[in-house]
Amino acid sequence: MSLKKKLIILNTTIMLGLGSAFAIPSVKAESSISDIQSERTGVQSDISEANQVIQELKKEQSKMNSQIAQIETAMKENDEKIKDTKQEITDTEKDIDSLKKEIKALEERIAKREEVLKERARSFQESGGDVEYLEVVLGSKSFGEFVNRVGAVATIVEADQQILSEQEADKADLEKKQATVEKKLQSLKDMEVELKGMQSQIEDQKAEMVNMKAKIEKKESETEALKQSLENKDAGLEAQIASIRENIKKEEERKASEKAELDRAADEVKSSSNSSSNESSSSSKGEASATSSSKGESSSNSSKNSSADKPKASKTETSSKPSSANTGSAITAGYKYIGNSTYKFGGGRTASDIANGRFDCSAFVAWAYKQAGVNLPASTGALTSAGRQVSKSQMQPGDLVFFNTYKTDGHVGIYVGGNKFIGSQSSTGVAIANMGSGYWAEKFNGRVVRVN
Repeated sequence: MSLKKKLIILNTTIMLGLGSAFAIPSVKAESSISDIQSERTGVQSDISEANQVIQELKKEQSKMNSQIAQIETAMKENDEKIKDTKQEITDTEKDIDSLKKEIKALEERIAKREEVLKERARSFQESGGDVEYLEVVLGSKSFGEFVNRVGAVATIVEADQQILSEQEADKADLEKKQATVEKKLQSLKDMEVELKGMQSQIEDQKAEMVNMKAKIEKKESETEALKQSLENKDAGLEAQIASIRENIKKEEERKASEKAELDRAADEVKSSSNSSSNESSSSSKGEASATSSSKGESSSNSSKNSSADKPKASKTETSSKPSSANTGSAITAGYKYIGNSTYKFGGGRTASDIANGRFDCSAFVAWAYKQAGVNLPASTGALTSAGRQVSKSQMQPGDLVFFNTYKTDGHVGIYVGGNKFIGSQSSTGVAIANMGSGYWAEKFNGRVVRVN
């Protein structure tokens, strides 16, 4: 084989070998990078969603913190109410003790008067029993005796009348004080029942507050952990891409070094072939042909390397908000307080409480019906007779429903249909609750009052 042919073959082999060496690993690497980048895009999308969830949780936490603050305020007010009630109980007990002492003194005075009257009656009977005061006076033997007898009779008569008058007054006072004691005793019993009710409501509020805090903290912790896991995965994928690119760079440097060595070998071949002018001319043409081939391969590699995958467009999610509820009736009037209120024992009777959504059950019912133009009393006892009684099988939206909680008819709400009612519950504030099963089904006593 001639030197010219050897040179052409050598140059062609060099260019084809180097072209394949550079093109094939580069294409495979870019394909691998594209796959990893696509996976990374999905991970980053998940991270974005996790961030959105965290933001929503922070909003929810802020809302819950506001509710917890309302509950804490109501709890403080309830504590003050309990203190006042306890003081009232103490004062009532003192009043009762004082009344009992007065009653005992009255009873002793009455008993003494009765003994005096009995003694006089005995003396009168022993003196004949039928001697009248006039005979005593007319039987006097002298004027002085007459005067003394008249004075004595007058004194006895006056004393008897005074005793009888005092006796009647003390008996009437005794009856009045006894009635007062009985009334205060009943009031004391009622206050004790209310006190137990308040304590029960506060315990429910505390439990709900702890539960809300635990839930939000758990959600936030889980989401933060998920986000951290995704970020770690994204960092791993980014490291893979960087490693692949570094390997590509090293491979290119190695191939460039090999190319330089082959170029030097080719130059040596060319140098030895320049001994004859004919072979030199042929060699030049061979080099031109080889250069043309090199440019063709380079163009092919450039075309392949430029075909990088385009990043996929990210999808955005849209959310819709529920339309605001109609508040034009007793049933829907309280919807604006759902999730934005707290139970307060004795609440809902002042403008401040209403503005801040602080109600007890009966005050909420009275307020809701007032929005519909109907005036109702704000106590569960009075609401039981605020309309006509109907059977639970005839319940319809708008009826008042009663529950035996800490006492008979201790809770009241407005029936909304579907075995549900709206009311101010101690654990949730104003909310719609299910009375078809669970706690409220057990507490429902069957009392249903239709207002209109």
